[in-house]
Amino acid sequence: MSTTSFAYALLIGGMSSVFAQQAIPLCQPPNAGEYLLLVVSPTANNQKQLRSALPPQLKTITCKYLNETVTRVGGFNKIDDANRWARYVSNIVGLSAIITTRPTTPNVQAQQQVPQQTVKYNPQALGEGYAVLVDYYNRPELVNSVQQVVGGNVGFVSYGQRPYLLAVYTTNQTEAYNTLQKLNNGGFVASIVDSRKVILLRSTVRL
Repeated sequence: MSTTSFAYALLIGGMSSVFAQQAIPLCQPPNAGEYLLLVVSPTANNQKQLRSALPPQLKTITCKYLNETVTRVGGFNKIDDANRWARYVSNIVGLSAIITTRPTTPNVQAQQQVPQQTVKYNPQALGEGYAVLVDYYNRPELVNSVQQVVGGNVGFVSYGQRPYLLAVYTTNQTEAYNTLQKLNNGGFVASIVDSRKVILLRSTVRL
């Protein structure tokens, strides 16, 4: 192969690689009432192993979620089914999974808007376990509503460079999934994630 041909081949190969990386689409959100499994699978080998371990009737697609490459597995109508497959993926393939859901009806509980306060943050990473996060869509008045559902204080965290309300942080998997189901029933958009990737900004949010 001539030098020119070799350089041209490298150029085409590099362009193809960049195009392939850019071709990964953003993950589509779950349907109303659906529990979605997002398996963190950054490499082609991860994705191949995962697909070989899952039955063909489970629909999978590689997509981007919060700057991570994941395999989207849907759709489960029960949290127990999503929980069972999340444990299966962790035990058999060794990959971590995120469970997210979308409420069947939007949360319409409105509360009085509270003036923003200047607060000091002391960022620190959470330890091993499960974190149940609530997407509050820049509506701080939802804090009281989340507190009523979980029956306790709500924290403020960062995950994937986005802010969330922390409904619960626990090492008890059952407690985490029960909390997720309560939030879903209450009309909130919530997710269960690996707590080691969550940065705690405030342990308690007070309005």
